[in-house]
Amino acid sequence: MKNFENASFKDFENVPEMDMYQRAKLFDKYLDYLLDNNHLNYRLETSTGCGPELKIRIPGKSGFQDVYGFVSNDYLGFTQHPKIKKSIISAIEKYGCGSAASPAIGGHFVYHQLLEDKVAKFFNKNAAIIYNTGYTANSATFQCLLQKEDLAILDMAVHASIYEGCQLTNVKTFLHNNLEMLERVLKNSMGKFRTRMVIVDGVYSQDGDVAPLKEILKLTKQYNAYLAVDDAHGIGVLGENGKGAIEYFDVFDEIDIIIGTFSKALGNLGGFVLGSPELIRFLKYQSKQHLFSTTSTPSILGTVRALELIDEEPEWRSKLWNNINYFKNGLNSMGLTVGNTCSAVVPVKIGNIQKTLEAGKLLLNNGIYANPIMYPAVSKKDARIRFNIMATHEFHHIDKVLNTWDTIKKKIFLLN
Repeated sequence: MKNFENASFKDFENVPEMDMYQRAKLFDKYLDYLLDNNHLNYRLETSTGCGPELKIRIPGKSGFQDVYGFVSNDYLGFTQHPKIKKSIISAIEKYGCGSAASPAIGGHFVYHQLLEDKVAKFFNKNAAIIYNTGYTANSATFQCLLQKEDLAILDMAVHASIYEGCQLTNVKTFLHNNLEMLERVLKNSMGKFRTRMVIVDGVYSQDGDVAPLKEILKLTKQYNAYLAVDDAHGIGVLGENGKGAIEYFDVFDEIDIIIGTFSKALGNLGGFVLGSPELIRFLKYQSKQHLFSTTSTPSILGTVRALELIDEEPEWRSKLWNNINYFKNGLNSMGLTVGNTCSAVVPVKIGNIQKTLEAGKLLLNNGIYANPIMYPAVSKKDARIRFNIMATHEFHHIDKVLNTWDTIKKKIFLLN
């Protein structure tokens, strides 16, 4: 590969005729190419906690630079909430720093059970299993439940962890939120597989739009399939009480499997799966990543407090939505494309990879840290800058972004 101009990370996953060291060497050259052009806006070291104002180390500059941060999934600002911090400190003082065993052989503590009970109740369910990450909750669950006799039917835009979890089973995909194509896959696959499971996100991580869950549920029932929903980006953001897309559409009792994470609006680390008591018990003894991994640390008790605060302090969600609407209105007024987002994920769609990388550089040069997103996270012609909005942002943070975009769009001709 001689020309890196239109390359992406995907191009280096499997280069024909190159062994692992040769591929790594070629990829190293590509990263240097991005670095030389000030386009390597990834893995930037941050010296502050999550928040709207950060100190980061920018390649080519000495020390840490002050920037406004729009890269965090800390939608409600709960990583810095004093009540949550206090609960974590108390948990560590009582139980120590770690659990030191897997759940089946001594690593299942009262704080794990408390969290499982709490998250199940939050979603009006009777049983929950927790994993050490949201990624693992997806990959481990589908690896366990879907085998070579089964079929996973995926919206093409679901998270990479879902694709990984479905490597042991048969997979059919349908175009993003395309109900006609979903019905066609459901109809054509009837009677050919033992278990058929439709898997979608509640809120999609790159476009910020939602799945039409009522319509998808109707189709899955009509064709005798099951439905699993990963609502990582919806929890704490959507719904009258912050319970996500599932509350927004009022389908608590109809979805077979609900999956989520503690690492976004809840401000901690970990993932969970909700389902029937029998299914959850099966996962606790058959899901290898759960069964053979050391359990989460006592700091997970911060998530219990976060779930309580979603109910106790709804003002954080109100502040978040004020910020989302203010930002979207500002971008729309400039003619920038944000797609169908209706969540705290707001993409500015550019399309061209080089223009997207250049926009990321110009934003960073102006003290704004946001993520350029390109293939394979999105299609090759759909590159964008993704902004994550938080309740802790103030309008002056957002105004700085809007003013900078007004300059950027003229420099790189976004609207041509």
